[in-house]
Amino acid sequence: MAALNAAQKSQVYRILYRLNLSFARIVDSCRELHGTGVFTSNFTRLYQAFAQELQAEINEEVLDILHGIETDDLNRFGKVRDARDKELRDPDDVFIHAEERRKELAKQSKKQPRGRKRAG
Repeated sequence: MAALNAAQKSQVYRILYRLNLSFARIVDSCRELHGTGVFTSNFTRLYQAFAQELQAEINEEVLDILHGIETDDLNRFGKVRDARDKELRDPDDVFIHAEERRKELAKQSKKQPRGRKRAG
């Protein structure tokens, strides 16, 4: 599926919300019909299960598609953030991080029992 803009994604999420709300109403209506005596307990459970199964299938399909779209957006927009972070980064930060890492490694080597070499 092609990328969706923000308005299109919002529309899909709204439609999915309304669809799920409708399924909840179907399940409730089956319970109400049972309360009037029109549906037996078995038919009530059966029709509720049919509705909830269809709801789950639709949700799974839509959410699988949306997951792919959201992942693509996360990667695309993340590149913008990464570029901006790179612009703002102080070139001397690399030396600060190197010193912090050296201290961390020194602390780790002190914690290891004597006579044993670190793996890897």
